[in-house]
Amino acid sequence: MSVVPKAHPSASLYVGDLLPTVAEANLFEIFSNVGHIASIRVCRDNLTKRSLGYAYVNFHQVADAERALDTLNNTNIKGRPCRIMWCQRDPSMRKSGVGNIFIKNLDQSIGHKELYDTFSMFGNILSCKVAFDENGHSKGFGFVHFESPESANRAIQMVNDKILKNRKVYVGKFESKKERHKQMESSWTNVFVKDVDNDISEKDLSNTFSKYGYVTSAVIMRKEDGTSKGFGFVNFQHHEDAVKAVESLHGSSLGRNQKIIWCGRAQKKTEREAELQRRFKLIRMERITKFGGINLYIKNLEDDVTEDQLKKDFSAFGKIRSLKIMTDEKGNSRGFGFICFDTPEEAQHAMAEMNNRPLQGSTKPLYVALHEPYDIRRQKLAQEQLQRKQNMRPNMLQAVYPPPGYGFPPSTGSPPFVYPSQIVRQPPGSRGWTGYPPPPHGGPYPSQQPPSQQSQAPAPNRSRQNRNNPAGGAQRPKAQAQRRGNAPPGGEPVSLEQLLYFPPEQQKILMGEKLYGLISKTQAEKAGKITGMLLDSGWGIEELYSLLESEEKLNQKIEEAVNLLNKQ
Repeated sequence: MSVVPKAHPSASLYVGDLLPTVAEANLFEIFSNVGHIASIRVCRDNLTKRSLGYAYVNFHQVADAERALDTLNNTNIKGRPCRIMWCQRDPSMRKSGVGNIFIKNLDQSIGHKELYDTFSMFGNILSCKVAFDENGHSKGFGFVHFESPESANRAIQMVNDKILKNRKVYVGKFESKKERHKQMESSWTNVFVKDVDNDISEKDLSNTFSKYGYVTSAVIMRKEDGTSKGFGFVNFQHHEDAVKAVESLHGSSLGRNQKIIWCGRAQKKTEREAELQRRFKLIRMERITKFGGINLYIKNLEDDVTEDQLKKDFSAFGKIRSLKIMTDEKGNSRGFGFICFDTPEEAQHAMAEMNNRPLQGSTKPLYVALHEPYDIRRQKLAQEQLQRKQNMRPNMLQAVYPPPGYGFPPSTGSPPFVYPSQIVRQPPGSRGWTGYPPPPHGGPYPSQQPPSQQSQAPAPNRSRQNRNNPAGGAQRPKAQAQRRGNAPPGGEPVSLEQLLYFPPEQQKILMGEKLYGLISKTQAEKAGKITGMLLDSGWGIEELYSLLESEEKLNQKIEEAVNLLNKQ
C-alpha cells in the first residue's frame, strides 16, 4: 500500500505517458472501477486542442486515490503503460531534483513496473519512469524520484554497479542539463577532428595528437567500402591535454597534401542542433535589424513581369540595393518578389505610391508592404484569428439556439417540474428559448411549462400565420419537412468546433437537448434520467459529442444506464 506524501494530502493523481488518442472517457472507464471520481481532465494545447500526453484524475476520497495508484499504475491504456503519481501543485519539488536518481544501461525488457518493483524497497516512490522511443522501445535509461533524499542515497549505494537482468547498471544522482553541460565543459576529453585527408590512418592521427598527452583511442570514421569519411575522434586521458591539443592543432595542416584540419570538443547531436539554432537565430536577428524598414514585399505580379521591368518602375523612388522575383523549379514566376532600397524613406515612398497600382502595361494592382519575418507574420495571423472568433460568437449564439418556443418534453410517468432559480426569464412578449440548465443526477428534464399552463396557452394568431403562409396555415412543403426531420430536437446540428465557443454551462444545455432527442426514441420514459446521468458523469464535452456521432456507443451507454436504473 503506497503512503500518501505529507506534501500531497489531496485526492488528485497525475496520469502521464498517454497516447494522443486517449480522452476523458477512456480514463473514466478505467478509474471509475476504483472509486468515485470527482473530475477528469486531459490537458490539451490551447490552439490545436491536441492532447499533451498527460491528465489529472480527481477522486472524492484520498483512499480511492491511493487504491488507484497501487492497482492501476503502469496499466496499459490503448497499448502504452501509463505512469501515475500524486499531483504536485508546487513544481519546486520536481525541479529541485532532491531525491531523484538516474539509472542507465538498463535491459530492454525492463519497464516502469520492473523498475518500480526494484527500487520500491528503499523508500516511498513519487515517480518512476523508463524512457521509451517513438516505437515503444526502451532507450536503456530511466528515473526514480523518491520522497526523501535518504531513500535516494540508500538506493544508489545498494544498486550502483550491480547486475540487473545480466547487465551492470549505473545509478547516480540526477543532474539537470545545465549541470551536466557545466560539468562537461570542464572535464571533456574527446576531440572531434574533421577535414582529414583520405590517406590519414588511425595511427597517423594518434601519433600527431600524442605529442600533447596520453591518447586512449583514435578512430577515423569510414564508409561501408572502407574509405574515410573525412573526420574522426581522438580521446585523451586528461582534460588539460585535450584542450592543449585543440589549441595547437586547430587550423594546422596534416597529411601528405597538407590539408587544413578543424579540431574542437566532440559534441552530441542535441548540442550541435542547439548551437546551430542559436547561430541561425542571431543571423536572423541581424538581418531583421539590417534590412528592417527598407525591404519591401510585392505580390500580384503577372507571369510575364521581369526583374528589369520591376526595377525600372521602382528605381524612380530611390536607389535599389537588390531585387528578386521568386520562381519555381521550372523558372516560372510565383507572382511575388522583394525589393530592398537604400533608406527607409525611399521604401516608404515606393510603398505609398505603388500599393494598389498596376505596373506599366499591366492590369493587376500590386500589393506592396514592408517585409515581415515569419514569426511576426504568424503572431499577427493568430491575433487576427482570435479576434475573428470573438466577433463570431454573438452570431453563432443566435444561429445555434433552438427555434422559438422549443422546450424539453416532460418525462412520462413523473410530474414535470422546474427549478425556478434556474430559469432564464424572457421579456414580456418574447418567444425566445427559456434556456433550461441540465437536470440533476437521476432527474428528468423539465418541460417548458406545466401541463396546466400548456393547456391554457393562448391560441396562435391565425392572421399572422396566414400572412407568413398564404396557404392558410397548411403544412410545410414535403422537401422542407424531410430536411428538418433528421435534425436533433435542439434545432440544426452544430459541429464540435462551434460548440466549444460557448461557455461550459451553455455547452451542457445544448448537449442535453440533442442527447435527449436521440435517447427518447428508444427510452421515452427514462430519457430524462438517462440524459441527466450522462451529463453528470464527469465527461468532457468532446466525449459527450462523440455519442452523437456514434450510434453504437450511444446505445451502449443507454443500456448501461438502464441497467443501473433497474437496480435502484
